[in-house]
Amino acid sequence: MIESLYESNCPALKLLARGKVRDLYEVDQDTLLFVATDRISAYDVIMKSPISGKGKILTQISQFWFAHLADIVPNHLVTADIDQMPAAVQQYRDQLQGRSLLVKRVDVLPVEAIVRGYITGSGWKEYQQSGTVCGIELPQGLRESQKLPRPLFTPSTKAEYGEHDENIHPDRCAEIIGKARADEVARVAVALYAKAAEYAASKGIIIADTKFEFGVDKQGNLMLIDEALTPDSSRFWPAASFKVGRSQESYDKQYLRDYLTSIGFDAQTPIDLPPTVLDNTLKKYIEAYVKLTGNRPELN
Repeated sequence: MIESLYESNCPALKLLARGKVRDLYEVDQDTLLFVATDRISAYDVIMKSPISGKGKILTQISQFWFAHLADIVPNHLVTADIDQMPAAVQQYRDQLQGRSLLVKRVDVLPVEAIVRGYITGSGWKEYQQSGTVCGIELPQGLRESQKLPRPLFTPSTKAEYGEHDENIHPDRCAEIIGKARADEVARVAVALYAKAAEYAASKGIIIADTKFEFGVDKQGNLMLIDEALTPDSSRFWPAASFKVGRSQESYDKQYLRDYLTSIGFDAQTPIDLPPTVLDNTLKKYIEAYVKLTGNRPELN
């Protein structure tokens, strides 16, 4: 049986934050520790039930993409090998093995870089109402799940826990982080998406959209941070069953979202999830990992 970790406890390290999934610790002045727990959120609400092994899968998928995309932009990963981490971290091996990243400390940009290759989710809802996505005009007559003429950079604000991210126009992104940096983020994010989408397509997966986060190091260089192209930050669709004009089957949190919708979830109150939902969600994550990498995730 896979042991779950709902919340890490590393008292010798300074806890900086607990996010929806990750716990963030300070290791020293130059490095941080990202711990991917087995928490799962939907509609910005953390569920009461963990999905055992999910954090390890997310960590391994991010490692894969960091390596695959390293020629486009540097990333913040120092090591995922706990044997190469400081002794202060290694003492918590039982908790951290396989679900932790030692990363460079950078200044985090206060926007999320969302790239959409297909029209779905909140983008589809907005398009139906106004013919736009994040205020960007699109051609008339698009259908649900249709591939966009080109990948679209649609940033959002980064909300505090309990609040909702807000989709914003790229011009607003430029106001927040400066035009030169916003242009760089848009260019890099679209390049990352394009390379990842091409690779995934060769493995039978459509990446409908994804969310990147970026930081800036002491020398002013842009760096890819946080996670990369996981089922938590992306919509993965099986190409074999793809059909324009409807919602799609998926390898991501959409299964959980669909369950919550079916029970009339209020999008506010954390709830316990039934074992079948936990098991089936985990199976989706494992299937995505196997298809993308050709390997089974290490969950023990």
